[in-house]
Amino acid sequence: MKKLRELFSDTLVYGISNVLARFIGYLLVPLHTGAFVPSQYGVVSLVYAGLAFLNVIFTFGMESAYLRYAKDREEAPNVFKTIQLGLGGLSTFLVILLYFLAPVLMPTMNLESTGNQSLYWMMLGILWFDAMAIVPFAELRLVRRQWLFAAYKTGNILVNVGLQFYLILWRGWGIESVFFASLVASVLTALLIWIATAPMFSGSWDMPTLRKTLRFGIPFIPAGLGFVINEMLDRFFLGNYMSQATVAQLYGPDMTPDDAVGVYSACYKLSVFMLLLVQMFRMAWQPFFLRHADDSEAPKLYRDVFLYFNGVAGLCFLVVALFAEQIVQIKVPILGAYLVGQEYWMGVNIVPILLGAYWFHGWYMNFSAGIFIEEETKVLPVITLIGAGVTVIANLLLIPHFGMMGSATATLISYGLMAMLLYYKSVQVYSVDYQLFRTFLMMVIAAACLYLVPYATEWLDSEWTGRFLMLSLGSAGIIVLVIPNYLRN
Repeated sequence: MKKLRELFSDTLVYGISNVLARFIGYLLVPLHTGAFVPSQYGVVSLVYAGLAFLNVIFTFGMESAYLRYAKDREEAPNVFKTIQLGLGGLSTFLVILLYFLAPVLMPTMNLESTGNQSLYWMMLGILWFDAMAIVPFAELRLVRRQWLFAAYKTGNILVNVGLQFYLILWRGWGIESVFFASLVASVLTALLIWIATAPMFSGSWDMPTLRKTLRFGIPFIPAGLGFVINEMLDRFFLGNYMSQATVAQLYGPDMTPDDAVGVYSACYKLSVFMLLLVQMFRMAWQPFFLRHADDSEAPKLYRDVFLYFNGVAGLCFLVVALFAEQIVQIKVPILGAYLVGQEYWMGVNIVPILLGAYWFHGWYMNFSAGIFIEEETKVLPVITLIGAGVTVIANLLLIPHFGMMGSATATLISYGLMAMLLYYKSVQVYSVDYQLFRTFLMMVIAAACLYLVPYATEWLDSEWTGRFLMLSLGSAGIIVLVIPNYLRN
């Protein structure tokens, strides 16, 4: 239990920073949905999607490579300096390349109009500075300087959000404020973390180390792109492959495909609660399983972690999925606006589907332990590109008939498939008894409680009582599945 408490402690620290950052960042949803019409919010979403795609390429998988090869603290300064300088050169080359590709890439993000072209140039700056902070942040995680990590991440969000509020509410800026604030926050964060990790530059440049880390890290590029495709490409499909006739049939004659992209993007953010759980877990999980890889009890430890993760994920699913309609109606006192603007509520039915998708994403993170330990990372791009292909095909098949719900379902199918493919490969190279039947049963219980809400509401003649009854029954069922494992420890 001591090692599990260590993981829980690290997850909690990363979680505090992530929860705080996400909570502060979530204030942007009522701000944006109140200040921008859905079509404008759709442009913001497309540029963020472009940032997500390009960020994967800019980092070259060096975060994971550094965690893998800087465990030897005597060699860590050499690894740090080599990766940081190499990444700086590669990122600068990419910025120059994207500068010349601007006429081709701008139209894909609806930036061809003169007023929006500045967003592209700010995007390039954000990409470069974020890439140059990735290895210093990995160093803080590796040496367990969690509180400093949390302070920098939270500071980044505070600067970003605070500047956006100022520029939008007091200066009357439009969507350019979103990316100007992000650029300022990225520059300040990079400068501060460079200062904090400056002693690591005492190492020496080593070309063989760069080649070794690139061999390890480059497979994460297609793997990362696959994940970004799963998470972001649906916006492009909704805007370009859903006809006006389909939009009118599903959402009314006043809606356009661009409006649908904005609604989908806003409601997608409600799944942030499960994504937050997965992200805070991942931050602690990767250094944790690498530290304990040589322990003879590691497979049992990883099994227990997986079960506890599913217990927490199940409770998160129940709370958010059962009360999504009530969550969007929460009013933000500062703004006097709903958490999500009222004209966006029509998309709230996608939330449970996306919560399930991120739950499977958490499975994927758990199963990655054996792949990292045995250095079988070459399988990652294969699995994620398969998932990306499924995402593309499912979106093309489902969007014309089901619109936003089709996109959300495509995401769920893809994440579920990737998790199971990685499970199959992971247990081949590093055997762990993950007790999948028990964890699948948790998912079934959570889904059944959501399905039974209308019947419970009708029976009890109270919507709130019906939802709380399903929350209580579902939570009890999930806890019962976790307790035997806890008692054994």
